[in-house]
Amino acid sequence: MTRYVVIGAGAIGGGVSGLLADAGVPVVAVARGAHAAAIREHGLTVRMAERQVTVALPCVVDPAELSLDVGDVLVLATKTHQAEAALRQWVDRPVLDGDTVVGTAGELLPIVTALNGVASEDMALRWFERVIGATVWMPAAHLEPGEVIARGTPILGAFHVGAVPAARDESAVLDAIERDWTAAGMRIVRPADVMPWKYRKLISNIGNVFQALAGSGEAIGPLVRAAQAEARDVLDRAGIEVTDDASEAAERAAGGMEIGEVPGQPDGLGGSTWQSLARGTGDVETDYLNGEIALIARRHGLPAPINTTVAHLARRAAAAGNAPGDVTADELARLLGL
Repeated sequence: MTRYVVIGAGAIGGGVSGLLADAGVPVVAVARGAHAAAIREHGLTVRMAERQVTVALPCVVDPAELSLDVGDVLVLATKTHQAEAALRQWVDRPVLDGDTVVGTAGELLPIVTALNGVASEDMALRWFERVIGATVWMPAAHLEPGEVIARGTPILGAFHVGAVPAARDESAVLDAIERDWTAAGMRIVRPADVMPWKYRKLISNIGNVFQALAGSGEAIGPLVRAAQAEARDVLDRAGIEVTDDASEAAERAAGGMEIGEVPGQPDGLGGSTWQSLARGTGDVETDYLNGEIALIARRHGLPAPINTTVAHLARRAAAAGNAPGDVTADELARLLGL
């Protein structure tokens, strides 16, 4: 049976780890600090709308603590700005077939890039031969050590997965992911090319920073729409293929995932960028979301003032230790010139 090594057992990685373990699928969580200590001592708790599970599963902090096998699949689930350091840690780890070292992780093992944005696939290809891109639709939160809140219902998450580049044949690995993750309550979709789906998700994630900086609600709606319109224009003028809205809406309808209320969840619980500010991590992944639009715009000589400025504001807020919602939507609009 395939074993999954989930690198970065936070909101997404922790949710995937806990659900796989609960379904009896072999999994190892890679975590750090108080979160790793809590998993090792008490297990990993996944709180859901309909139920709660606590699972005992192996948890490592350092790659040296784990022997890799030829049948393993790595799942990269850090934030994108943490991905390069994680890839460097794992790429040269020896892989065993029985008692014999037959190569390294970068040479032999598939790695699933289950991250927001579109940069992690190229990062992984720098070191790993076999890259599986994954578009993540999983409303989950990690705020307390040893605990993940998974709000999706009746399915807990949906993942579009595919080899990068698309022409590479990774059907055996994709078959295993589809079998195991479906059994754990997640939806797996296998498009011919996963990257247009990742670019479509990038457009959705453009709004994360606005929620983190100014809170939820109707007041940020015009700001999000302006930033997304700018992002769409940049991607279109750059000639980048993006899954169309009709296909994305049809997939959402087919998946049937809704956001459920989890007993005891904090009020105003937000997305990944909101969680980074709430936990005071000191950094955010906005440079690989709104900042990705700024990068593409610069490469093609295009303007992207909204996304460029809001990425700067996010960096400043994280470095200053600002809490979510520390500015109003009106103040943010003024700073963005909207």
